[in-house]
Amino acid sequence: MERFYTCNCYFRDNIFLEEYKLHVRFVSESQFRDDYQNILRSLGCVSESQFRDVIGKIHAEIERRQNYKLKSAERAATIKEIYKPLHQHVYHLQESFLAPELLQMVKHCASTDATVEGLMKLIQTEAAPRVFRFPVFRKEFCNDLIEELEHFEQSDAPKGRPNTMNNYGILLNELGFDESFITPLREVYLRPLTALLYSDCGGSCLDSHKAFVVKYAMREDLELCYHYDNAEVTLNVSLGKDFTEGNLFFGGMRQVPLSETECVEVEHHVTEGLLHRGQHMHGALPISSGTRWNLIIWMRASRERNKLCPMCGKRPTLVESYGFSDGFTMDPDTSRNVSCSLT
Repeated sequence: MERFYTCNCYFRDNIFLEEYKLHVRFVSESQFRDDYQNILRSLGCVSESQFRDVIGKIHAEIERRQNYKLKSAERAATIKEIYKPLHQHVYHLQESFLAPELLQMVKHCASTDATVEGLMKLIQTEAAPRVFRFPVFRKEFCNDLIEELEHFEQSDAPKGRPNTMNNYGILLNELGFDESFITPLREVYLRPLTALLYSDCGGSCLDSHKAFVVKYAMREDLELCYHYDNAEVTLNVSLGKDFTEGNLFFGGMRQVPLSETECVEVEHHVTEGLLHRGQHMHGALPISSGTRWNLIIWMRASRERNKLCPMCGKRPTLVESYGFSDGFTMDPDTSRNVSCSLT
């Protein structure tokens, strides 16, 4: 497998302050005060002790990111050693797991006369501009996968949270899904679709991913704030279980100010996926009852992100990391801009 890297901005940019629903960049305390203290005051962070608490949480998050490579590898090794799956079959992708509608779309994309127009007739639903909704899995598979996820959740195996915005969920690479499930799903079934639908943003050359599941439940995470993804293309599949409300909403692209954006609410039915550009701003409204599991696949195209990091908007400075990392690869022009250590 080709070696993948992280952009150095990962350690300082896009840090989410959950209490204030704010993404921040932290280089130094003086920079942070200049950039964010007035904003934080307007959001209720008015005392020096509250501000020091924010600084402490930022330092803890930076330390977590610096140690991620080692800790993630340790968790994966421990899970492999001690965890006994409930449903071993869900770790190996089979066509019988997939919805007939998805298989029909893939078949069209493989034909010599495949067109966007022909694919759109099969997709049927463009839920928001360039946001496509279609069945991905069969219901029986979704039920089995959720049972496996809940079995893992209740086990003593170590667990890493998906990202700073989701406190409840599972990193699928650590659980062992990457090689025999997510990678063939991306390469065989999703990339033919994205090559037609998103040829302008790397859809034809998606070569890595980050896959995880997120869980929404009462007294846990209920919603997801407005954000963009570290991806060229994202697939978000509703797995179940039983829940009410919790629709997704989409605004404009990352570059469009929220004040100039009219958001579109999108229903997300169990077994269905929403396919969209990673830089398309979106969020999830709160559920009002039940439990909801979603499978998220951030698909990356090194050919695109090697030119410009989608998170910091600059030419990436690369750092060695673990697995698919953040999807950057070593170009000859960038080989001199690599750090060999995460610390």
